[in-house]
This record gives sequence, structure tokens and C-alpha cells, in this order.
Amino acid sequence: MSHKQDIDARLTSAGKRRRRLMQFGGSALAAGAVGAPGLLHAQPKPVLIGAIGPLTGALTYNGTQAQAGIRFAVDVINSAGGIKSMGGAPLEVMFADAESRPDVGAAQVDKLAQAGVAVIVGAQSSAITLATTQAAARFGIPHVADIGSAPQLLRRGLNNVFRFSPGVESSVATGIGNLDQLNKGAGSPVKRVAIVHEDGPFGSGMAKTLNEQLPTIGMEVVEVLNHPTPQRDFSNIVLRLRQAKPDLIMPSHYINEFILFARTLRQQRVQVKGMYSIFGGGASNIRFVREHNEAAQHIIDTNHWYDPNKPLSKELARRTAAAKLDLTYDIMVSFACMQLIADALEKTGSADRAALIKTFTEATFADTIMPYRTIKFEGGDNTGSQLVNTQIRGNNIELIYPKEFATVEPIFPMPTSG
Repeated sequence: MSHKQDIDARLTSAGKRRRRLMQFGGSALAAGAVGAPGLLHAQPKPVLIGAIGPLTGALTYNGTQAQAGIRFAVDVINSAGGIKSMGGAPLEVMFADAESRPDVGAAQVDKLAQAGVAVIVGAQSSAITLATTQAAARFGIPHVADIGSAPQLLRRGLNNVFRFSPGVESSVATGIGNLDQLNKGAGSPVKRVAIVHEDGPFGSGMAKTLNEQLPTIGMEVVEVLNHPTPQRDFSNIVLRLRQAKPDLIMPSHYINEFILFARTLRQQRVQVKGMYSIFGGGASNIRFVREHNEAAQHIIDTNHWYDPNKPLSKELARRTAAAKLDLTYDIMVSFACMQLIADALEKTGSADRAALIKTFTEATFADTIMPYRTIKFEGGDNTGSQLVNTQIRGNNIELIYPKEFATVEPIFPMPTSG
């Protein structure tokens, strides 16, 4: 059974009883409507949302996790009465598989446009999102980019693109600032840094910005190594790192490569004072902690995470556990993106694409489960978004920055293994 089939089965099992009750209630409504024929016509038309993600291929895990988050959010929104300014219109989602390929993602936009979607959300990776946002622009469809961080997303003059989570520049600023605090607080043990990144828009953009920013906090970049996605063997890269002797390694990969890279470092006994990532892929993922616990210990990530104190965050955690899924940032961010879309529809009072673009461009938006400031899009960029720092400790992913969300004090530098 594939990861996607496994998630579908879990979500189906968790929702079976609720659907049976809804079907029973629907039958009763239909029977009672015989004497009141206008009742059935009063039902509002669903708002169709297009969701593009890598449901198969190299990024399947991320895509299917995001799909689960969208489903959870739609259930919560519809259960709360749908879009009230549209007469209680429920949300309905049409999922499209990008197959972990930009060209396929772009082709899926055509199908969603023909189906009449009001908004598109997705598509996980920067490379795929660059393609899907460009395709959506041809149809004038607003596209909420979930976790695509490449700077190019907002540099093409497209008025339909709204990046929900932070881009590379602001994320690096957060990550660099927090790294500087960590290092100075520990007596400045880190002076030499190696960057290892995937060679797509995400990793290449990150490496360029890190090269520019690390010297501003007194850190020298001694090696920059890139690789394709997928990458099956990190032996040569780790050998070069051994020769470079960095104090700190900063990886920028997707989850599978991040895990393999960390395992290879441990297997080759390469010891450094820290492993610190920005959008590190595996370092904020409980699957990594569960499956490769020793290789995961004390890695610090600058990444997406929800505010664990918010009531809907706790509800999301409960639903995720009930479905026997990993609680990952893919689920968190996709859930929050649907909250944003519901708020935009509520403010617009319409599923008209042009009207929605105007709302996204001009309005401020209500709170989501993320630890964000007031959400406002400027040039398509969510100026209220921010990342947090997590650290893997034992069997848990703990928050260490910002202080108001922290669950533990950070451990830095990384303890050496025997």
C-alpha cells in the first residue's frame, strides 16, 4: 500500500461514521421536503477549490500530508457553517496530482480551470509552484502558494500569486538572526560553515542568500555542495565535508534527501558543532525522529510550525492522531491556507476569481493556527508570516524560538558522540 493509499484509508475510517450520520440526515431532509419544494432549492452551491500537490513521485509524503491537512480544514470549516456571506456555501475540494513534476502540475491547472475552481492552493515544492502559479495566471485564478519559498515566485509580475508562508529572504533573516544568538550565547564556537543544498529553485536560492548573509554574523562559508532531487547516495558529498572541516553544516533538502544525508553523516562519523537548517525538510518531521532517532538528535531547524496553544491547533493535533498520521508542518500549513481561503471567500461574498484576487490583494485576514502577525499581502508576499526554530530532542520535536512559543531551552553546540 502506498503512502497516499494509506492516508486515504485512515481518513476514510476516521470519517465513516460522520458521513453515515450526514447521509441519514440528508435522507430525512429529502423526505420532509416533499411538502416544501422550495427547501431543496435553498441549498447553497458549493465553492470549488483546486488543490495541487505531489501525490505520487519523489515528494509523495509531503503532498499526501498536505492533502490530509486540507481535508481536515474543509471538514472544520463546513461543520462550522461554511461560508456564511454566501448563504453557508460549503467548500468542496478537487485534488490534482502533480506527480512531483512541474510540467504535470502546470497541466493539472488546465483541468482545474475547466472544472471551474475559484482558487488554487499548493503545490508544496518551489519548482512545481512556479509552474502552477504561471499556469493559473493564464486563467486569472488566484493561487495561494503554501510552502513554496523561492524568490522567483513573486518576481514575475503575476497578480494572482499569494505566498502564505515566508519566502527565502525573510526566512534566512530569521534563521541567521537566531543562529547568531545561539552562537554568541554559547561563546561563538562556530566560525566555519558548509552549505549542502538541492539544485532546484528552493535550494539554489537558499544557498545564494546564505552565502551573502553568513559573513555578516562572522561566519565563513568554506564549502558549497549541491545535488539533484532525488539523490540516492551522499558518500562523496560527506567525504568532501570531512576534508573541509566545517564547524556547522547547513543543509537545504526535501525530506528524503535530508534523512539520507543525516544518516550518512552519522555512518561516516563526521562530527560538527552543529547542524542547522532553514527549511531543512527532515529536521521538523516526526518521521525522521521516529525512524532514525540517533541521526536526528539535536538538529535545529528554522521552519514552519503552528502555535501549539491555539484551540484549533489542538483540534488539528487530535484529528491527525485519530487518523494515525504524522503531525507535520505540511498538514499545519495546508490547514492554515484553507483557513485563509475561507476568510477571503467570506470577505468577498463571491467565488468570482477577479473579485477574490482583489480581496487577497487589499484585505487583512483573520487569525490562523500559525504563529503569524496580522496577515497582509504586499506584492503577493504575506508580510505577517514568520518561521520558528525547532530542535529534535529524544523522541520529540521541541520549539526553541521565539521565546513565547518555546517548549524547551536550546542545546548548542551539539554534544559530541563517543
